[in-house]
Amino acid sequence: MAHIRKAEGFVDWLDQRLAVKKLMNVLMIEYWIPKQINFLWAMGVILTVLFTILFVTGLLLVMYYKPDTALAFDSVNKTIMQEVEYGWLWRHMHGVAASVIFLIIYIHMLTGIYYGSYKRGREMIWLSGMLLFVVFSAEAFSGYMLPWGQMSYWAAQVITNLFGGVPFIGDALVVWIRGDYAVSDPTLTRFFMLHVCLLPIVIIMIIVFHFYSLRIPHVNNEIAEELDFDIEAEKYKNGDTKGSKVIPFWPAFLSKDFMYISLFMIFFFYLVSFKFSFAMDPINFDPADSLKTPAHIYPEWYFLWSYEVLRGFFFDINLGFVKIPAFDIGLTAFGIAQIIFFLLPWLDRSEVVKPAHARGKFFIWFWVLLLDLIVLTVYGKLPPTGVNAWVGFVSSIVFLLLLLVILPLITKAEQKEFEQGGAK
Repeated sequence: MAHIRKAEGFVDWLDQRLAVKKLMNVLMIEYWIPKQINFLWAMGVILTVLFTILFVTGLLLVMYYKPDTALAFDSVNKTIMQEVEYGWLWRHMHGVAASVIFLIIYIHMLTGIYYGSYKRGREMIWLSGMLLFVVFSAEAFSGYMLPWGQMSYWAAQVITNLFGGVPFIGDALVVWIRGDYAVSDPTLTRFFMLHVCLLPIVIIMIIVFHFYSLRIPHVNNEIAEELDFDIEAEKYKNGDTKGSKVIPFWPAFLSKDFMYISLFMIFFFYLVSFKFSFAMDPINFDPADSLKTPAHIYPEWYFLWSYEVLRGFFFDINLGFVKIPAFDIGLTAFGIAQIIFFLLPWLDRSEVVKPAHARGKFFIWFWVLLLDLIVLTVYGKLPPTGVNAWVGFVSSIVFLLLLLVILPLITKAEQKEFEQGGAK
């Protein structure tokens, strides 16, 4: 048993029983971050803040929400918005945070791609981050159903129908997910359970693993310099803070993050107070009606690019001996789009770890990919008719080719040049 002495203060009392000082050393004080980074490295901390906002405001909202198709709409739009003191504020904060968190996720994800932070020992960081993206997507979709407005109902109808494309068990799977033959009260109850119970627990577990996975290969830097963190940390601890290429997570790095968080929160509360409508579809302020289909069904903006890949293939393919329906082609492309970024560390065949602007053809590939994602997002909200349908088809094909064909080709060529340069 550890020797317990008279405590010199509350922190010392805790330290004797829980070793809080050692824990702080491991998690913060001796967790080393490269100096050569920019504001884009603050996105991870901002995501943590946004998730905390979602969690806290979600707890406040769930106190008054009724997971019942007869009561859900009024519990949100009347009870919470009109009767509960500051209920409107909690809903606006929750809705805006749910939307903005995907903006930050995409910035975080594209930063990782641009600086090559998904390879050379950092594969688990990338995979856990992508897993977080998928689970956050499921969390967002389940939350989108809860107000039980028109778009909530019809989005659930469309998305659950997709599982009908699974071979052999599709029809049974749709019924199992819905809890009924149609989207109804059991469906709402199931998605409520997912949104407030199961998925938040899963997200917290993956966040812990994501942070843990950062500890082994350490954080990348904007020039992709390979550092010996042990040597650089010793320099810092011995007083050579200027010569060392790393700083401790606390207080040096996190104090800068506090500045970025403060600036972000100004932007966030501006949206909450004055521009919250962008996160709330006006169609969703009409109660769910299974007999009245909206003129145009579409998901929230952060799902539009993958939704456009789904519907981009709008015609059947006849191979003579077999006819492949457009739905099956679109569903296959949609499935590939959901998993393709998981494979990025292996689709990139080059060992070169440099920022995109130092990688020639990869730099062009990156910006073409970003432009294509923007086009898919814009056209995902437009009716798929006339020219719109063909733009969606071409941009969907380009997206798949960029990741499945062009990326392996240009990075394989880059690797060949790297090996020849090393040989010389």
